[in-house]
Amino acid sequence: MKVSVIDRLKPSRTWRRWLKRGVTLAFFVLVAVLLFSLARNVDWPEVVETLRSYSPLLLLAGVGITAASHAAFSGYDLLGKRYTGHELPAWRVLLVASVCYAFNLNLGAWVGGLAMRYRLYTRLGLGVSTVTRILSVSLIANWLGYMILAGTVFSFRLLGLPSSWEIGATGLQLIGFGLLGISFAYLAACRFSKRRVWHVRGHEVVLPPLKLALMQAALGAANWLLMGMLIYLLLPQGLFFPSILGILLISAIAGVITHIPAGLGVLEAVFLALLQHEVAKSEILAALIAYRALYFLLPLLVACVGYLMLERKGRRRKREEARQRG
Repeated sequence: MKVSVIDRLKPSRTWRRWLKRGVTLAFFVLVAVLLFSLARNVDWPEVVETLRSYSPLLLLAGVGITAASHAAFSGYDLLGKRYTGHELPAWRVLLVASVCYAFNLNLGAWVGGLAMRYRLYTRLGLGVSTVTRILSVSLIANWLGYMILAGTVFSFRLLGLPSSWEIGATGLQLIGFGLLGISFAYLAACRFSKRRVWHVRGHEVVLPPLKLALMQAALGAANWLLMGMLIYLLLPQGLFFPSILGILLISAIAGVITHIPAGLGVLEAVFLALLQHEVAKSEILAALIAYRALYFLLPLLVACVGYLMLERKGRRRKREEARQRG
């Protein structure tokens, strides 16, 4: 009896799937235990007092940084418009992207990044394949900017680790070199590769020209820099900005691994673990609470209004198409 190649691969795939679930669960438990052990001795009245001490001018600056960051992220989809050549007006693309980003942050990538993006774009007349290509441009821009920044911070050891974590500095540096290598390999492929079409897990990816790839890197890096700048603004003065940025970048990956919407608890656990040797726990938690309010919740309120506008536009377009067919 012959055994097909697919049948041979099934046990391997099952093993890898369960290993991935096990690692995710273990990481989730580790984060929960770490967060509990670090937060149980927090002076919560001091957290409230720190929140009250934020001046209106500082909060207004925080709103401005948040708006700039969300605009940078929405710019990913403008690159997608240039990449695909679709005819939706730029202002509508920015509206869709900003709405999806706010829902993505709060409810997870499957809701905001994927399901909502496909729904809104297809209701506005774009095909599924076009939306997929827009999404690929957006994802690459986000993580290309991430890898360039993380690679730089980790490679040059700009992240000030606690003394108990110093043993991991070399490993983090090697990861940084790897991230920079991947980033430059992508940019080199966009410039020199003669093969422009690649297939990744059944999806067709067309390499963009180098100019568009550099714009992906610039927008992606700008978005992450602005996120780090907002947290830096809310923390006490005198800290080293690249170190704050590095902690944010580590917490982002931890959030992806645990699949927790908004990285709730993960962001706090990583910052408490890596920054408590420099800043009081109450000040760290106050800064992160304010960060979530400004960067997550406030844009979500605005995005709900934008979503209703887009849904109404989509319904109107469907009715017009039905009338034309009738």
